[in-house]
Formats: sequence, structure tokens, C-alpha cells
Amino acid sequence: MLNTPNANRTHIGIFGKMNSGKSSLLNAITNQNISIVSNFKGTTTDSVLKSMELIPYGPVLFIDTAGLNDSGEVGNLRVKKALDELKRVNFALFIMDGKDIDDSFYKEQLLNYKKYNIPHLLIINKKDLLSEEEIKYLANKYPEALIVSSNNSEDILNLKEHLINKLTIEESEPSLLGGLLPYNSLIVLVVPIDSEAPKGRLILPQVQILRDALDNGIQSIVVRDTELEEVLNKFKNIDLIITDSQAFKKVNEIVADRYPLTSFSILFARQKGDLKTFIEGIKAINNLKDGDYILISESCSHNTSHEDIGRVKIPNLLKKYTLKQINFEYSMGKDFPDDLNKYALIIHCGSCMLNKKIMMNRIAEVKKNNVPITNYGVALAYLTGILEKSTKIFN
Repeated sequence: MLNTPNANRTHIGIFGKMNSGKSSLLNAITNQNISIVSNFKGTTTDSVLKSMELIPYGPVLFIDTAGLNDSGEVGNLRVKKALDELKRVNFALFIMDGKDIDDSFYKEQLLNYKKYNIPHLLIINKKDLLSEEEIKYLANKYPEALIVSSNNSEDILNLKEHLINKLTIEESEPSLLGGLLPYNSLIVLVVPIDSEAPKGRLILPQVQILRDALDNGIQSIVVRDTELEEVLNKFKNIDLIITDSQAFKKVNEIVADRYPLTSFSILFARQKGDLKTFIEGIKAINNLKDGDYILISESCSHNTSHEDIGRVKIPNLLKKYTLKQINFEYSMGKDFPDDLNKYALIIHCGSCMLNKKIMMNRIAEVKKNNVPITNYGVALAYLTGILEKSTKIFN
């Protein structure tokens, strides 16, 4: 589990005012000196990430953020960055200094958790500095809170147990294939080898599909598009063919109507996003006008080439399909524009590097601004005339 990608880990954000002991708690929870600790306010400036195995729950990613009461021009930027982390976390730990109780500030943060639908745990820190009377008062005032000291191993163990119990009841991301195909099904993964394919290894979506197939007792065959016809002639009980989106057209011509067909990107759209919204958003392509802006949003950064799917193939297909002069802009990784109103359409990648929380928050932001959104796989299926076929299995 140590090699679990961050996108597949439960994201736990650590929030609070400056000098509330956020970094000390992270160090105590992970039993490592991950975050710099000092008595000076504002020590943590950028978010600090630490992945670990929270046994017996599983892989998690802690995100230690800057203080939410920072001030000044740079401080305000730090606060904004910390609040932006709310869009990507599955769970929040709000840390309050036992010697600096600020109920109104805590209630302000509760509104943010409600806005982004984030469950949270209130932790009152620095118990070792509090008197018995103060501890009793705080326990009565905040009965849902844990009162801890980062220097007390029993308090940290208790905190971990509470956190595990809270996380266990939260909904996990749905399986990519589970519920879609029965046990002992047979799938064929079509993996084109071109200049975009990393030498000597598979890309993350392909690995995750293979692992999900193993978890659900589904048999898998991995093949290049150049050998697909031979596999189809050899095996007659194939339940689903999954292809890289950029090979959609070629693979569809080979498969014809023999077997169900979809793409890696569409499967991830179903797991991490909202496939129905993506299919609805594709209609915007027919309404594009000269001068319109389209945002291509990618969840990872990589070198581009003449075969790049987001920066070359999709733009070229759109121009050919619409015959319009369209402007393309790009965002990568955690970056996602605050102002979405300029875009006539957003086309998002398959989100293999993002968790469902981030993707659903992005979809919510897009809907709030009345901007249509779709994803790579859906767009490519539509532009090659096989959208209905490639989504039929989900019906």
C-alpha cells in the first residue's frame, strides 16, 4: 500500500489558526518530523503532504495547511491556498489551541465544511498546558471534540482511533468495474504504444483498471491495437473491450458490433465524476462559435508531443468537426480557474490523478457558473461518432 497513488488515498486536511499546533499533531500522528515546528506564527507557508497507512483503515494523505488567520498580502495568498485545499479533501481536522479558543472563528470554518460537504473532527490541542478546570469546561462546551496533547502518545492513539472510525463510515469511491461486470467476466484492454506511452511501463489508468479487475475476479487480456484482431478471433466470450481514447476510431472499426466497447477515460468519468453531466455537456460542441474559448483541464503534468491527446488531438478534432476558429486554454494538476465564465466548454481529463472529491467540487463549480463540462473519453467518442455505443454498457 506504500505505493498507492495519492489520487487513491483518502485526503485528510489539517486546518486551524496559526500556532495552533497543526504541524506538531501531523508529526505525532505520522511519528515523523514531516512539518517544521516552531513557536513563531506562520511557520507553515505552503501545504505539506504526507502519505501513510492508517491501519487498519488503509492509505491516506495528510495535508498540513497554513494558518487560516494569516494576514498581509502574502498571508492572504496563503489563506486562499489553504482554503483551496478544502476542494480536494475528503475529511478535515480542525485544530484549535486550548489556550486560544475562538468560537466565532470555528463557526466560520463550519460554514466552509458545509459548503463543500466535508465531514470534520474538532481537535482542541495543547492539553498539557490546560488546567483540570479548563479541560472540564472545554469538554462541556465542545462535547464532540477531542482534547489532546501532541506530546502524549495515548492522546495520539485515541485520535487515530476516532479518525479511523469517522473515515470508515464515509463513502469510498465506487469500483471501476465492480457492479458493471459479473465475477469471472473477460475484458480486453487495448493499449496503443506510441510516443506518448512511457517506456517500460503502463500508465496509471491502465494499472488501476487491471488492479480493479483482479479485485473483482475479472479476467484481463492486455493487447496493442495492432494485435487486437487476433485476440478477437481467438476469444469468443469477451464481455467488454476497454481502449485508450485516442485509439477509439481504429479500435471501433476492428471491433465493429461484436462486443461492447468503452474507454479508460469514460470508466474514470463514471467512477470519479458524473458521466451523465459529461454526456449532457457534450451537446455544447454543436453550439460553438468563432472566437469561443474552451478550457482543456488535465490532472497531471507531462511532456507534450505531436500525439498529445489534450493539446493536439482533441483541439484538431474539434476544429475539423465544427469548422470554427476556437481558442484553447489549459490548466494542469491542482490548478483550476476561479473565473469560468469566459469558457463555452470545459473538457476534463479522465482524473486518474484526482480523487472523486476534487472532481465533484469542480463539477459543482462549473454548474454554478452554467458552463458545460465533458471529459476526454466522452468528447473523443462523440467526435468519432461512437458515443452511444461506448456508453451503452452503463445503461
